Amino acid sequence: MSFPRYPKYKPSGVEWLGDVPEHWEVRRLKHMCHVFPSNVDKKSYEGETPVFLCNYTDVYHNGKIQTGMAFMSATATPEQIIKYTLRAGDTIITKDSETADDIAISSYVPFDLPGVICGYHLSMIRPIGGVNGLFIKLLFDSVYTKSCFAVRANGLTRVGLGQYEIDNVELPFPSIGEQALIANFLDRETAKIDALVAEQQRLIELLKEKRQAVISHAVTKGLDPTVPMKPSGIEWLGDIPAHWLVTRLGYYARVENGTTPSRDNEAYWLDGNIPWLSSGEVNQYRVVEANEFITEKALCECSLRLLPKGTIIVGMIGQGKTRGTSALLEIEACINQNLAAIVPSNFLRSDYLLYIFHSMYDYLREFGRGGNQAALNCEILSALRVVIPPENEQDQISRYLGRQLLAFDNLTAEAERAIELLQERRTALISAAVTGQIDVRQLAQGVAA
Repeated sequence: MSFPRYPKYKPSGVEWLGDVPEHWEVRRLKHMCHVFPSNVDKKSYEGETPVFLCNYTDVYHNGKIQTGMAFMSATATPEQIIKYTLRAGDTIITKDSETADDIAISSYVPFDLPGVICGYHLSMIRPIGGVNGLFIKLLFDSVYTKSCFAVRANGLTRVGLGQYEIDNVELPFPSIGEQALIANFLDRETAKIDALVAEQQRLIELLKEKRQAVISHAVTKGLDPTVPMKPSGIEWLGDIPAHWLVTRLGYYARVENGTTPSRDNEAYWLDGNIPWLSSGEVNQYRVVEANEFITEKALCECSLRLLPKGTIIVGMIGQGKTRGTSALLEIEACINQNLAAIVPSNFLRSDYLLYIFHSMYDYLREFGRGGNQAALNCEILSALRVVIPPENEQDQISRYLGRQLLAFDNLTAEAERAIELLQERRTALISAAVTGQIDVRQLAQGVAA
């Protein structure tokens, strides 16, 4: 859909903004809204009033702050409750982050939320009379405003926006009636885009589930549906082809882990050329490069072994996705103590073993549940009972899965590209409408009608 431009424009006086519609004004944010950073932290203090806290992640991951969200419990003083309770029309923004592109991420409050308080690391933007709150939120979603704040952010390891930078950002404003028309139009149009994005995200989830099901079926049932089956004796496996072997993994592979050379010893790290892998490397699926390197001295003195290509590495700790995740080494490398290395024998193909571990992902994650750092270990992995078909079938299954997974990956990549294009369209539409580069008033009036 193409949109007309306004009949007449004038210079905005702001280099980055360019021309704006002739009847619009450019004002500093502090003249249109009250801006105040929160000082309410996550701790609870005796003698203060219990409240719910809208914190950084609530804003970062949600375009709107509404009832029903899982707010954190905290406490606040009477003065804080009066000042920081969320009201309809407020926009809440992140005022500091690790990178400048995460500055001023915004979330809108459509309804009053008694008992919900704006938390630390956030600033509240509360409209003064004559300003539409949703229009303010959409201004913060525009490329223009994001760029302004990205260059105003200060800091090295963590960047932030001070009160002055937020107060004095120059923004374009039409009349409040026109603000409402633009805001209502964008609310409807972005909802359509968001629905399309959600459809693509659901498709990606379905593709992941189907991908996992195809792997699990192939490595537990084989490719020939006519072969005789037998009970595996393993609950999660069920029946398997009668001629397949059920055995402990340790009988067909060497299982070990590594260590981390002392960071204080430069002789272990300076000018090293031996790849060394930390826990996050399992997310590569196939490891083709390392981010860190150790020296020959570290290899000799720190109980490390240079693992061969074809080794499977498995994450052993963590509450996130790392534990139970596996990857195939396509380089020789050493590993840290939080990874397990499974070096297969000549009778066990590396690609097939990788698929076995992918099929066992959910099963592996159940080990050690209950602790803060639920963990696997080499003994558990070595004792795992796995099914091993003849070598020719391992090769057939690996080739089959390679073709199937490529198809799934291509479909997933298409869905991800569609999401990226939709999100770009969303941002461009918002940016053009709230800075007056397109005139949506006629369409917006139709929406209002």
